[in-house]
Amino acid sequence: MKDFSADNRIDCETLTLIEIQNLKERQMVQINDLIFRSRGFRNSAALIDRELKDTTVAAPLLRVRVHDASVLPAYLCWFINSPVSQSFLQSHATGTAMRMISKKALESLEVQIPGISTQQQIIELSRMADKEKNILESLAVKRKRLVENKLLQAITTSQLP
Repeated sequence: MKDFSADNRIDCETLTLIEIQNLKERQMVQINDLIFRSRGFRNSAALIDRELKDTTVAAPLLRVRVHDASVLPAYLCWFINSPVSQSFLQSHATGTAMRMISKKALESLEVQIPGISTQQQIIELSRMADKEKNILESLAVKRKRLVENKLLQAITTSQLP
C-alpha cells in the first residue's frame, strides 16, 4: 500500500522485499497488470508499466489482468479511476471506519469499451492532462516562492535607512 502513490502510480524503486517460498507463476505481477487499492480512502487502480521480476501483490491490493485484446490495460486503468466508475465503486463499498471494495464489487463494474483507436486517444489525452496538472502545480509552487521572496525583500529594503 505504501508503494501506491496518490496519483495512482506504483513506486517500483522502493518496493518492500520479502522472501516467499513456493510462489506460483500465476501469482506474479506482469507488465500491463493493474493493481487495485481495495481498502482505504482512495480505491483506485495503477498500471504496472514495466517488467518487475519476482513480484507479487499483497493484500489488500487486488491484481487485475486483461485477457481480452479489445481492451487496453491503460484504458481499463483510466476507466476504473474515472469519476463514473469511482462513484459506482463507492456505492458498493462496505465498512465505515475503513472503506473496502470487494473483488465481487470490482468484477461487477460494467466497463464501456470503445474501439482501440478511441481507447488510445483517451489514454493519451489523460496523460497530457496529468502532465498539465503537474506543470501547473509546479508553477504555483514557484510563483508562491517568488512572491514570498519579493515580500521579504520589501520588508528588508523598507527597514534599511
